[in-house]
Amino acid sequence: MLRETLTAALKEAMKAKDSRRLSTIRLMQSAIKDRDIANRGEGKAEASDDDILQLFAKLVKQRDESAKIYEENARPELAAQEREEAAIIKGFMPEQMSDEKVREAIAAIIADINAEGVRDMGKVMAALKERYAGQMDFAKASGTVKELLSK
Repeated sequence: MLRETLTAALKEAMKAKDSRRLSTIRLMQSAIKDRDIANRGEGKAEASDDDILQLFAKLVKQRDESAKIYEENARPELAAQEREEAAIIKGFMPEQMSDEKVREAIAAIIADINAEGVRDMGKVMAALKERYAGQMDFAKASGTVKELLSK
């Protein structure tokens, strides 16, 4: 489904002659193809929508980090370009959950799988990634998981 959405957006960007959006969508499609090729080498199926959403989250994080580095090195025009790309990629992702909602989701998963301590953190994170792909920052969520499991 995401692949079709990207293809339609690519056509729209071509018609509108929006070069920034066009190049960003091509970059996203390229990243998906790279993931598909890597999966094929491991004997797996092509990337699912959840895999693609995780890939998009990674691309956004890369853009944010690059923008920060550009700003630190007095290159605001490049930082602005990176932020534009991040915004375009975020447009294809579901709404990000608030910190409160993330905490509630983690608590629900801990209860569902009867996680009892930090040793179950991997199971909780796997369930989170399965149910909420692309909807939260899993690096931040892992801290909350650890906090809730430590109680």
